[in-house]
Amino acid sequence: MDDNGFDWGTFLRRWQDEWVPSEDEAMELEEEEGETALSDLAALGAPPASEAEVADAERRLGTRLPPSYREFLLASNGWSLRDDSIYQLGAAHEIGWFGDPFGMTPMYRENLDERSTEQEVLLAGMWQRALQLETDSDMSYALLDPGDTDEHGEWALYVYKGWSGEYPDRYPSFRAYMQRRYESFHSERARLPEFVNDTTRARDADVARAREEALSGRWEAARELLEVARRYGRPGAWGMLGQLDVLSRGVSGGGMFFGDLVADPRCADELVPVMALARVRDSRPHPGGHQFPLGAETDDAVRAAADAILAQVRDGSYRYAPGGDFGQAVAEAREAARWGDTDGAWRVIRAALPSWSPPVPQLMAPLGLLADPVLGPVVTRERGRELLATPRAGRAGVAPEPVPDLDPPGLSWLAEAQRWNAPYGSYRCLWVEGVEPEALPGLVGQDAGAGLTAPPVRPAGWFPHDVRRQRDDSAPWEDRAVVEVGRTGSGWAFGFDPAAGVRGPGRLFVSPAIEASRGGGRAVVLWIRRGRDDLPALFHLSVAERGEELYAYTLRGTDVERSGPVPEALDPAPVLSGGDDTDRERRLLAALEREFGLSLPRHALAEGILPELTTRSWNRAPREGEGFSYATISVGRPRA
Repeated sequence: MDDNGFDWGTFLRRWQDEWVPSEDEAMELEEEEGETALSDLAALGAPPASEAEVADAERRLGTRLPPSYREFLLASNGWSLRDDSIYQLGAAHEIGWFGDPFGMTPMYRENLDERSTEQEVLLAGMWQRALQLETDSDMSYALLDPGDTDEHGEWALYVYKGWSGEYPDRYPSFRAYMQRRYESFHSERARLPEFVNDTTRARDADVARAREEALSGRWEAARELLEVARRYGRPGAWGMLGQLDVLSRGVSGGGMFFGDLVADPRCADELVPVMALARVRDSRPHPGGHQFPLGAETDDAVRAAADAILAQVRDGSYRYAPGGDFGQAVAEAREAARWGDTDGAWRVIRAALPSWSPPVPQLMAPLGLLADPVLGPVVTRERGRELLATPRAGRAGVAPEPVPDLDPPGLSWLAEAQRWNAPYGSYRCLWVEGVEPEALPGLVGQDAGAGLTAPPVRPAGWFPHDVRRQRDDSAPWEDRAVVEVGRTGSGWAFGFDPAAGVRGPGRLFVSPAIEASRGGGRAVVLWIRRGRDDLPALFHLSVAERGEELYAYTLRGTDVERSGPVPEALDPAPVLSGGDDTDRERRLLAALEREFGLSLPRHALAEGILPELTTRSWNRAPREGEGFSYATISVGRPRA
């Protein structure tokens, strides 16, 4: 921080003129003797040091003091800091070398190694060369380090709180430290009704300006204004800044803070669901009664509504449903994303953003989107920033360049190593032409009359096999698939099993494409198992129409079983010959794209937002006299 042009006299006089006792100091004053005690407490500064006094100190210390500290002494020869663990900064004749009286240097140096940063090395040596500034404190020390300097000749200032057991706080210069203390002075008094001055009015004006900047799409400029206002403790800055941070950085587990905004019932549908989502993603146990921290005092009605929203977010039933034109767009987008078209859903939301209007002035954006189990995954971090950069609530501005779509076309992306394909290296899919996804339970579902089920709530870092619903009523020969159901861009319904745990089609296998095609359209089944050292790769394709299988083949290693006239474009001889397993997989996927126009939505599958269906068995029952063997493995403690 360059101190050139900084007026210490004006800065310190403003600080002194703005002083009022904090709540704690006011309580202390009640025990003192009126005006005399207040006068003594209010005196922060001291008369300026003369140039001769500063020069004498420099001769005694054997060094020239850094610029910002030197200019400070010439404006005030010491300063009272009662809001911190440092109570008093000494005068020029009172400062001296610290000398490491507590032997901190060996402790810090023993932790250094070849991976230590430059800053860690500087800190280890700071204790022996630091200049001590404070003369009264709560076991704390203000230390200027002549070994840690910048291009302006400033020395870094460290504050070490001996009672904390933590590393010291570092400030790049004495001026940076004093600026932070001034901001803290304001923050400590921000809620006092009598604490009104030019600085508070200026910061409040910044908050109002930040709101207009944010709604006009200039969210980064708004964030800079709010960050400063937050350090001064200005009301409203916390809540507005929290909204910008959530959309620009995403929702993570743990706490989230929107200030007093959550106490307003009109904000519940936008803010509380996001806080609930962060709570659900937090893997730590939270025993006890009311363990959902809202960060503000609320009435019973707000608390009850928050608990209800948390329950909905936890069980996956929460739906973001704003009113007006934007609410209609949200419903349309959910229907698109529900079946896998997350890119289309985002285009609908993006087009409707200018029509969004906040129910209270302090709301910056439709945050409730992020907690919706279907639409939340649509709003990625990049799209959150695009949302923030889009003018809304009637504000004028230039719309940002749209972020690229997330879903690659077709199927070839399946050949990539993806999270969805853990842990078995196997996946299978059924596509059905000319039917809606809701029709799949009637065509291939295990339970008569049962419909699709909502996807299970998935914690952060989930894998498909972590959350798949297991059924324990299957016969040993059965192979029921739990598939994620959706619709392709070309209108085919699909059911995708991203983690097929069985080895592949066996002698009891009957392609579900046969039953699925009884409605009159074509049905396609693809099953791929990637090879490993003890197991060759497997590729299965079967196609049926009007309840009859047209053709099928299964390739294991170099052995192929086939039936029916396979079209040349899909014939395993040219498509699956040569190259490694990944090349063969990619060629087969590309051939299916060209032949049928098939695709799968990568983002929806990766995020687990599609409804699920348990299919009928992909194996038939053994016939009379037909043997079938299986083994079960139980894992338990060894007997003594």
